[in-house]
Amino acid sequence: MNLTRRHAASLALGSLLSLPGLALAQGAPLKFGVGMFQPDREKNDATYRPLAAHLAQRLGRPVELRTVDSWEGLAKSLANGETDVALMGPWGYVLANHFAEAQVVSTILYQGKPEYFAMIVTHPDSGLNSIDDLLGPKGRGRNFAFGDKGSTSGYLIPVHEFQKRGIDPEKHFARVLYTKHQAIQTQVTAGQLDAGADYNRNRDAMISQGLIAAARSKVIWQSAPLPNDAFAVSAVLAKDVALVRGLQAALAEIGPLLAGQPNLLPANYTGFVTRDNAFYKPIRDAGLATGKLGAR
Repeated sequence: MNLTRRHAASLALGSLLSLPGLALAQGAPLKFGVGMFQPDREKNDATYRPLAAHLAQRLGRPVELRTVDSWEGLAKSLANGETDVALMGPWGYVLANHFAEAQVVSTILYQGKPEYFAMIVTHPDSGLNSIDDLLGPKGRGRNFAFGDKGSTSGYLIPVHEFQKRGIDPEKHFARVLYTKHQAIQTQVTAGQLDAGADYNRNRDAMISQGLIAAARSKVIWQSAPLPNDAFAVSAVLAKDVALVRGLQAALAEIGPLLAGQPNLLPANYTGFVTRDNAFYKPIRDAGLATGKLGAR
C-alpha cells in the first residue's frame, strides 16, 4: 500500500472518532461483534451464541451477537458504535484502540496460553523449505496470499517480516491475493497457491476438522509469540467501571465452566484472562514500524 492509500485508510478509520458517542442506556442490549473465525457466517454465529448467552445471563441484560466479515470491518464497527463489545484479532484491536480508544478487558486463552503464532505455509511440492527460499530467487515470480488487511497473522506480521528483509511482496511475487485464512489453507494444500500467511490456531482447527491434510500444509516460517485475540469494549463503555468489571468476571468464569459446558468456546480455547492495553505492544510496534499505524 502506498503512502497516499495508507494515509487515506488511516483517515477513514480515524474519522470515526468524530461520530457522536451516545452513552449506552443501562440495561440496553449489548451489541457483541465477533470476527469470521469459522468458514461461514451461519457456523460462526452458532459457535458464539453460547458465549453471548453466558454474558447476557451474567450481566443481566440482552446481548445481540453479530458476525462481521473482516477484521478491519470489526475494528471500524467497534469504533463507530455498530458494536459495543467485540472479540477481535490483535491488529484489529490495536487499530480500534489507536483511532477510537477502544479498550481490551480480557484476552482469550488457546490451550491455556494467551499467545499464538503467525506462520507462512506452502505445500510439499512447492520446493520451498524456508522463508529464505520464499523471499529469495526460488520464491520470485510465485503467487502468495495474505489475509485481509485487518489481520494480524495474515497481514501485519508477515508484511513486517518481509519489510525487515527488504522485500516488497507486490514486486517480489507475480501475484498477491488478499483472502480469508480458511481459503488460504485450502488453496495452498490443493496446490492452487504457492504459499500464504496463516496462524497456528486456524491451521490446527482445519486439520482437526478434516478440512485439510496436515501433510499438505507445510510450515516454512513461524513468528515470535503474539498476544491472542482481545475481548474489547468501545471507548464509551470503557468508562463504565462496573460493566468492565462485570465483563471481566463473566469471562474469567468460562474456563472452569468448560468442563460442563464445552460449547461455550470452540475446541482448544480454554477461557479468558484479564489483560490491558500494554499486552498488545508487540502488535502496536509492528504497526508503527510498517507505517500501517498512522497519525490519529
